[in-house]
Amino acid sequence: MNVRPISGASVGGRGTGRKGLALVAGTLLLALTACGGGDDPGHGDGKGVSGARQGKQSSAAVTITPKSGATGVDTSDALKVNVSGGKLSEVTVVDAKGARIDGAISGGGVSWTPSTHLAAGTKYTVHAVAKDSEGRKAAEDSSFTTLTPKNTFVGYFTPEDGSTVGVGMPFSVRFTRGITHPEDVEKAITVKTEPAVDVEGHWFGNDRLDFRPRQYWKAGTKVTVDLDLDGVEGRDGVYGKQHKTLKFTIGRNQVSVVDARKHTMKVTQDGKVVRTIPVTTGKPGYDTWNGQMVMSEKLAVTRMNGETVGYGGEYDIKDVPHAIRLTDSGTFIHGNYWGGDAFGNYNASHGCVGLRDVRGGYSKSVPAAWFFDHSMIGDVVVVKNAHDRTVNPDNGLNGWNMSWAEWKK
Repeated sequence: MNVRPISGASVGGRGTGRKGLALVAGTLLLALTACGGGDDPGHGDGKGVSGARQGKQSSAAVTITPKSGATGVDTSDALKVNVSGGKLSEVTVVDAKGARIDGAISGGGVSWTPSTHLAAGTKYTVHAVAKDSEGRKAAEDSSFTTLTPKNTFVGYFTPEDGSTVGVGMPFSVRFTRGITHPEDVEKAITVKTEPAVDVEGHWFGNDRLDFRPRQYWKAGTKVTVDLDLDGVEGRDGVYGKQHKTLKFTIGRNQVSVVDARKHTMKVTQDGKVVRTIPVTTGKPGYDTWNGQMVMSEKLAVTRMNGETVGYGGEYDIKDVPHAIRLTDSGTFIHGNYWGGDAFGNYNASHGCVGLRDVRGGYSKSVPAAWFFDHSMIGDVVVVKNAHDRTVNPDNGLNGWNMSWAEWKK
């Protein structure tokens, strides 16, 4: 632009007049228009219109609950992501360590919720992206911290991580507090198996939860349990503070059948009888339970005192060898060095299953030692033809005495 004619013109001078001013104004208008650098949006090939549309803000609006910076957030049902004017295309939630929280977009794309509870006392970061009907993106970011509970609970479980157990072994958890929200707690425990098999949980009271398949485990099955109790509200105001993944393996199939009438026990491995052992079971008035009982503890030597099981001072044997627990109430299958000729002939115990042994349990040739050495936690002992009822399913790890339909209730 050449502005010198303006400075050289004299508004009041002769020979310029109004026509000269009009010419100068026209020159300025032309120059200013040329400095715009773009097409007239009302004319041409329409490229200017398209560019203007691309620059518009997305009509999708993302909202994240709780608000960013919130503290003391509940671990369940508090986190939600919603969008208006569009659909969610991405939601990422991670904790401070980068672990991702799974969730699902629902409602035709307008909402997202986590598929599990959150951990307690943990900071989370949320990143959400949505698109409107023309594909334009809108994003929102937020962070918040969950509550730190004053009251907590944990679960004590069996079997141990890394163990190899028998085919009757359930995964059993006993909680330190009575649970009043059982569905939330059960949902937080996942059991996966290889090969795959349906595994269901069953509550015994409000402080114990056992998991098992319909039938005994198949030998060689690998079981992985994710015990994700951290942040689960087990009862009002009481939250879990435990997260552990553990694995165990099912060993060979050993099931031993005790016939209280014949005074024998047939030991089977993988369906074949490998040994028949003379035994003695509960004498009249002290009969052994019938039913399927799972080995839960092995003791090379232990003390057995009748006072601990309601039998007063009837016996107190300080060195019972080769003892394997079958019930919480005190039923064992164990070595017996004081039974004389009872084994295979008559029932003489106070409810336990006795096998011939020697005092001190030093001999490897006696039946009790052989059975002890060939047994593992989780093996099954089935008692039949005793003069007592079937053992209660919660008396030890003995849920196999329930039908599958009862178990799943």
